[in-house]
Amino acid sequence: MNGVDGDARGGTSAGADRASAPAQCDVLVVGGGINGAGVARDLSGRGFRVVLCEQDDLAGHTSSSSTKLIHGGLRYLEHREFGLVRKALAEREVLLRSAPHLMRPLRFVMPHDPAMRPAWMIRVGLFLYDHLARRALLPGSRAVRLGASHPAGAALKAQFTRGFEYSDVWVDDARLVVANAMDAAARGATIVTRCAVVAAAAGDGAWQVQVRHADGRTQRLRARALVNAAGPWADRFLRSAVGARDVRPLRLVKGSHIVVSKLFDHPYPYFFQNPDGRILFAIPYETSFTLIGTTDVDTRGADGAPALDDDELHYLCAAASRWFARPVVPADVVWHYSGVRPLLDDEHGNPAAVTRDYRLALDAEGAPLLTVWGGKLTTYRRLAEEASDRLVAALGPPHAGAAGPWTVHAALPGGDLGGWIETTGDPVRDFETFERALARALPDVAPPVRHRLARCYGARVSLLLDGGTLGREIVPGVHEHELEHLRTHEWAHTLDDVLWRRTKLGLHLTAQQVAVLRSWWSMRDGAPADGGTHPVHMDGRT
Repeated sequence: MNGVDGDARGGTSAGADRASAPAQCDVLVVGGGINGAGVARDLSGRGFRVVLCEQDDLAGHTSSSSTKLIHGGLRYLEHREFGLVRKALAEREVLLRSAPHLMRPLRFVMPHDPAMRPAWMIRVGLFLYDHLARRALLPGSRAVRLGASHPAGAALKAQFTRGFEYSDVWVDDARLVVANAMDAAARGATIVTRCAVVAAAAGDGAWQVQVRHADGRTQRLRARALVNAAGPWADRFLRSAVGARDVRPLRLVKGSHIVVSKLFDHPYPYFFQNPDGRILFAIPYETSFTLIGTTDVDTRGADGAPALDDDELHYLCAAASRWFARPVVPADVVWHYSGVRPLLDDEHGNPAAVTRDYRLALDAEGAPLLTVWGGKLTTYRRLAEEASDRLVAALGPPHAGAAGPWTVHAALPGGDLGGWIETTGDPVRDFETFERALARALPDVAPPVRHRLARCYGARVSLLLDGGTLGREIVPGVHEHELEHLRTHEWAHTLDDVLWRRTKLGLHLTAQQVAVLRSWWSMRDGAPADGGTHPVHMDGRT
């Protein structure tokens, strides 16, 4: 087969990170969400010795709880955040080219309610959205007539007859984090999960750091610089681990999403504007479902697993029912998830209006400490590049002739499809061609399974094959070689890491099938079935 992995980069084994980190490094990154993984990747590619420590799983919190979009932030225009929108718009196509397996263009439909914003105002906003940044891959916006003349009209209430189309990009958020971590590891970084940084003290031009592993072991590291990318815990890390005083607290905002059986049979997601000023997305999700979100609720802390409350549940159902012909009711919800956004506190009363931009704070006196405040999925690469530039200025280049900024044209692991197909530069067309090549390579694998593997792994699907096969099928659609790959190359320590972050198989499998997988996983660990936190379906399945 024409299936030699065109992108064989990626990853120290998960087994290696269960042990320990090196005693010395140039930069220690605290936090394994999208910003931490992005910074680790960028710095490693410039030649720095990097260690990333994550207290739980990669993308274990905020970075796996998003609306799964790479977007410019159309609603940010109302708050005059033109700089943030321009920056985010420019990143959409950069990221789409870097990982065509993890991302795909979406054509959103925004139904128009004449009782709210006038059509001319929406047209002005969409014109700005089309032109604030260069656009080569994504089509511009247009006005549309709904109803029988447009597929998206049938699912809506009859009074919504006009609307607008515009473009943004879907992303598998958790896999994007893992891809950045794999690329960092391939470039020399050490990725250590289930490892908390408990103390850090500066002295003699370096940081002396103590970390605690999940098994209780402690370890001391020496780092020339420290990056605080702890997300919702960034302020707490400064106070508790570093001992900083007068730390301005983050504004923590909980966002919740619900998943229901699919409400429509077309590929168009919806952008709904609600009378309270919030917006709501309804997006095709995992073939058989519709994802609806999100909420914006102030919360006091990031401890514990954030959860959908009754007010949020009823709000999301009512907001969706305002638009759809068939009402959405709580009994329709098959799964839900919530995350905490760490936002820069601009003292705005409305959580939805708080800026989603980021700020980098560098204390370069003595041993450098760079703290990431805020940020969003779409701008993570720019954030990482700026953070690396500032650390290079503080530390000096790692060696003569070290690389400068490099990620803007670099593929993420699995994103370089050239080993499978002759690429054209069009990520959508190239991915379609890659899927056809994968079908020829795996003719005996069911098309839905092939599609899932193509989306998850891209060119790296070759690493799942041994003798051209995926190995023994443990449960329908899940094979032994894939599970082994996730354990050894993607830092999956528990089955939940697989079911809810590395994949979304947890949505599709029965309780009996999950039990079979837990038994297989525990046998590989040589221990009882993992005791992770198991997300609960609304129907009681785990």
